Amino acid sequence: MKFTLEPVMAVSVRQVERGRIRVGDRSYERSIAITADEVIADWASPDVDRLEMADLEPLLALEPEIVVLGTGWSQALPPRELVFAMARRGIGLEVMDTPAACRTFNILVAEGRRPAAILTID
Repeated sequence: MKFTLEPVMAVSVRQVERGRIRVGDRSYERSIAITADEVIADWASPDVDRLEMADLEPLLALEPEIVVLGTGWSQALPPRELVFAMARRGIGLEVMDTPAACRTFNILVAEGRRPAAILTID
């Protein structure tokens, strides 16, 4: 019996720095949203402290089990109502600075989970 290792075909963050994030072989110079399957390069949402559920609906339509929110180079907190609304829907919300969010996203993908991430690069 022959065993072969098949490569995981998932989106992963390769590098993050101020003003740029590299996912796979492509670099982005603005904030993005990602899942294990795709990059949403035209992601536009308000500042973290003004986020509402309506802002996340396009991402939530992809049915992630957890959303990792990268808030830039320093951590910021979303409105409490957003945190409660996500909990009511049974979707985890983890908030951290963007470099930590990238690492967390990659780990979740490697574990076979269904994460989504919003990654702010400024």
